Amino acid sequence: MVRDVGLAEELAQDALVTALEQWPVSGVPDHPGAWLMTTAKRRAIDLLRRKKLHQRKEDQLTREIEDQLTMAAPDLEASIDDHVGDDLLRLMFVACHPVLSTEARVALTLRLLGGLTTTEIARAYLVPESTIAQRIVRAKRTLSDKQVPFEVPRGDELAARLSSVLEVIYLIFNEGYSATAGDDWMRPGLCEDALRLGRVLAGLAPREAEVHGLVALMEIQASRANARTSASGEPILLFDQDRNRWDQLLIHRGLDALQRAEKLGGGIGLYALQAAIAACHARAAVAADTDWQRIAALYAALAELTSSPIVELNRAVALGMASGPAAGLALADTLLNEPSLANYHLLPSVRGNLLAKLGRFDEARSEFERAASLTRNAREQTLLLERAASCGRPSTSTST
Repeated sequence: MVRDVGLAEELAQDALVTALEQWPVSGVPDHPGAWLMTTAKRRAIDLLRRKKLHQRKEDQLTREIEDQLTMAAPDLEASIDDHVGDDLLRLMFVACHPVLSTEARVALTLRLLGGLTTTEIARAYLVPESTIAQRIVRAKRTLSDKQVPFEVPRGDELAARLSSVLEVIYLIFNEGYSATAGDDWMRPGLCEDALRLGRVLAGLAPREAEVHGLVALMEIQASRANARTSASGEPILLFDQDRNRWDQLLIHRGLDALQRAEKLGGGIGLYALQAAIAACHARAAVAADTDWQRIAALYAALAELTSSPIVELNRAVALGMASGPAAGLALADTLLNEPSLANYHLLPSVRGNLLAKLGRFDEARSEFERAASLTRNAREQTLLLERAASCGRPSTSTST
């Protein structure tokens, strides 16, 4: 309504502060969302009235907002939600406007709507925090300068923004599955949000193979949630997990979604390939039954599709299991001079595991200690230090 992302964000925050001040005294209103929206709109009107410059624009915007304020909010929301089906998903499509670069769209949407901090977004892209912060600032400025209409795209415009929305959902899930920082290894709420959005999107775009590929990946990965931590919250690596605790319903949903993606001709897409890798683990009743040869082949196909060094690192893990730790270490070593992985804790973690398998325990200990110093997640740091301390004996654990 105000045609300015930064201003809209400030108005929303002001409304939340007002609620925190008033609700403990007056009680939570019957329709808290509508209360917050009304408060934010009134603050916008007050702000526009106080500005004396650009009088014509002020009067026009003030009338528009006042008109919308008097409209029946449920009717307005229903007309929008009938099209997309989920309020947060609708906003993601709005924010992923083609006037912005792909990187800027995703960074802005993750920050405003995805619940991720600048630090977490930077970690996902393996770039400095300052780079992400600049992208977000420039994205807000561009949307404001271009006076981009904040409306729900339709038809071809909706399809054009789909890849950005998929990437946002994917990164939200990843942060929930393996938290960047904090005391918990996982953030289940983010995984649940991403899964819900993916399922809604699959209904919105049933003929898009990559949508089903992403849903398949998230369903299968989420199936391990109960087995990935101990009762007290310590991480449990994939090789050591009790597979009886994996959620079979989620696995079946994921395999069905993967099959839909493949039938639509999307079996070699970015998300479908990752889902196929996850499916290899899901189909193995015990860790020893895992088809590492197929996983290594799938990672090779994924590496051809994307130039991501993280894919190459994961391929090194798979190659180490399929062809021996020496082969895996040789590939991991080619990434040592990769700038984007200079401070990425999983590179020394993978090398430490492979070195330990080769009996090079002093080197492995050093790598695990370096990995522990780089991670900002307390649970993961403890795990890595424990692995460093246990380097006097061979390790069988592989990946998370």
